[in-house]
Amino acid sequence: MTTPCCHGLRGAALALGLASVALAAQAAPEAVRGEQVYARCIACHALAYDRVGPRHCGLLGRRAGSVPGFAYSPAMKNSGLVWDEKTLNLFLAKPMAVVPGTAMTYDGVPDARERSDLIAYLKAASNAPPCKP
Repeated sequence: MTTPCCHGLRGAALALGLASVALAAQAAPEAVRGEQVYARCIACHALAYDRVGPRHCGLLGRRAGSVPGFAYSPAMKNSGLVWDEKTLNLFLAKPMAVVPGTAMTYDGVPDARERSDLIAYLKAASNAPPCKP
């Protein structure tokens, strides 16, 4: 037989475990929120076609400055970056600091959570229409 204090400890442990799961779920990047952040990007970018900035379909895994026919700055063409979650996170935080001389004059997305959500959206969008015919 267990004593009442042990039931209380088990209940507290269960509550703590559930709280940890809830916090982890909140911390996970969410593409739906990322789509809302992407709304700031559409002044210059689109998923499937070039605008003032290059298209974003297929962005992850692509070498920076490599979309055929897009007029990149020499700084971006010569940056040596390959877009993955880490490089995108750094670039989106402070584009002009990561690639000095970039034509992208946007100040960046200072909030780490918003950047994470935006990257999750770009990842998901690359595997869905309009990126996949």
